[in-house]
Amino acid sequence: MQYDIVKHTDLEEIGDLQPDGWPDIINEFGFYITYDFCNPIKATVDNRIVGVGTSIMFENTGWLAHIIVDSNFRNKGIGFQIMERLLNDLKEKSIDSVLLIATEIGEPVYKKAGFKVISDYIYLRKEQPWNETSISKNIVPYKEEFYTEIMKLDKKISGENRESLIKKYLDSSLMFIDNNELNGFYLPNLGEGIIFADNSVAGIELMKKKYSKVDTAVIPSENLLGIDFLKQNGFIESETRGKRMILGEDICWKPNNYFSRIGGNYG
Repeated sequence: MQYDIVKHTDLEEIGDLQPDGWPDIINEFGFYITYDFCNPIKATVDNRIVGVGTSIMFENTGWLAHIIVDSNFRNKGIGFQIMERLLNDLKEKSIDSVLLIATEIGEPVYKKAGFKVISDYIYLRKEQPWNETSISKNIVPYKEEFYTEIMKLDKKISGENRESLIKKYLDSSLMFIDNNELNGFYLPNLGEGIIFADNSVAGIELMKKKYSKVDTAVIPSENLLGIDFLKQNGFIESETRGKRMILGEDICWKPNNYFSRIGGNYG
């Protein structure tokens, strides 16, 4: 078994590992390769890629994501070894807290490594036509003068300093502004389309904007208001669940203020 950094020339082969129901992993690994806060690695046997994974590093926190093993090579410890290598790299960089979103298959592996479950993510899908409603006039396109406020709000809710990621998607973002104060934001082009809001009015109004056109949603189970809003507007829960897990120091995050997550790779 050999482990190396993923290169652009690997992307097409990595596509062969695409799990059913996941967003295009070629695009995701293309992103990871491009930015220095990501560390994508591959496991190879006889020059064939049989497993991949990445770590994502912010200021004091890190994420593990897209740990995938070829179905013909599972139950051989490859996924665990990829995880260990990524964790060791984050440890060398003095990362205090490592997070991930685990599937049902992955959860036992991560528990074995010391991760603990801290939340569930609820998956919903639209089954009925959307109830059309007016969009709040408080929702406006991004203005550079609110850059610092968006970063502060993201850090307040996520418990992480994710400026290196968030700033790349601001130009297409929407904000909820009330009395010239930022109450929430929506980044439609970042993953599944993150919505963070520090009050329910801003959160629900931004959800109206997003889910009038989007048919799936993933929200932490703690945000009962957001989940109930979707159910009242034609969404139902699916059987899929994601477990938010952490290794190391707990972080102060606010799941009630997550009205839409980024994705399985960033929470």
